This record gives sequence, structure tokens and C-alpha cells, in this order.
Amino acid sequence: VQLVESGGGLVQPGGSLRLSCAASGFSLDAYLIGWFRQAPGKEREGVSCMMRSDGSPYYADSVRGRFVISRDNAKNTLYLQMNSLKPEDTAVYYCTKYPYDYWGQGTQVTVSS
Repeated sequence: VQLVESGGGLVQPGGSLRLSCAASGFSLDAYLIGWFRQAPGKEREGVSCMMRSDGSPYYADSVRGRFVISRDNAKNTLYLQMNSLKPEDTAVYYCTKYPYDYWGQGTQVTVSS
């Protein structure tokens, strides 16, 4: 099992980024999958997840209305479209699958002017 995130970078406040998580060794649609983030000095927190059964998305209050989670089953890839980014979104973003036994290496997102 492997999860590889990409797409992070430096962006100005109000900007957008799309994160990708390429999965191998399992099928994304067979598990609850999601994104977490960890800012410096803070605990890792859940950002968004997608249910296995029907693909229903869930979002943390802090990102609802700005972030969109999606997946491409053919590519076995999970995405996180992040819009209207704020400095407080700065963190390392990780993808994972339930029961959170495998994690990617993370991708750094920095929102700063």
C-alpha cells in the first residue's frame, strides 16, 4: 500500500491549489479516504473525507465551502481542490485511508503574501 501526495506549494491568500494523492496497492473506492493536515506546533486535524459507500463528502467547519474533495477511480487518485486559501490553511497535508493505517509523506501548503 502506498499513498503519494503532490500539488502543494506557496500561494497568496485568496488563491487556489489542487492536491493529488495517488494510491497503489488498494482501491480508493473500497475505503473511507480523506485528507488531514498538520500545522507547525499543532496536532494533526481532519480536513475532509469521502465515504466508501456513496462517495459522500464531509468537511471540517474551517474549510467547508472552500475545499472540495473528489476521486478518480480510474486513476485511483484522490484530490483536494482548495479555493479562497487563508494563511491559517498553511500546513502539511496528508492523505490516508480508514483505519488510518497508511499515510502519505505529506505535501506542504503555504499561504502567504
